[in-house]
Amino acid sequence: MNAAEKALATFRQPPHSYNCAQTVCAAFGRDDLLDEMAACGGGRAPEGMCGALYGATRVLPEKAQQIIEGFRAENGAIHCRELKGANRVPCTQCVRCAATLVESLQA
Repeated sequence: MNAAEKALATFRQPPHSYNCAQTVCAAFGRDDLLDEMAACGGGRAPEGMCGALYGATRVLPEKAQQIIEGFRAENGAIHCRELKGANRVPCTQCVRCAATLVESLQA
């Protein structure tokens, strides 16, 4: 199972029902970030950033800029409001993209 599949398996699914930010962290075994990420779903990440993207930048902070650039290139925006507005990017796509980017950038 790749990282995107791991993340989507816990996204809003029992028994965990993680939000978008938590799912990305959990997919990479970063349980230490789960409490912090609980408040970062649904457009509540800092500066309105997509929660899945924010979680990805916390998993691999040394590659945060590359993750952000890749996410923007793939989805057209990095802020939840823009993604859900005119772009109409579903949360599952954001989770999949963020997890895939982290996986591809890990050394």
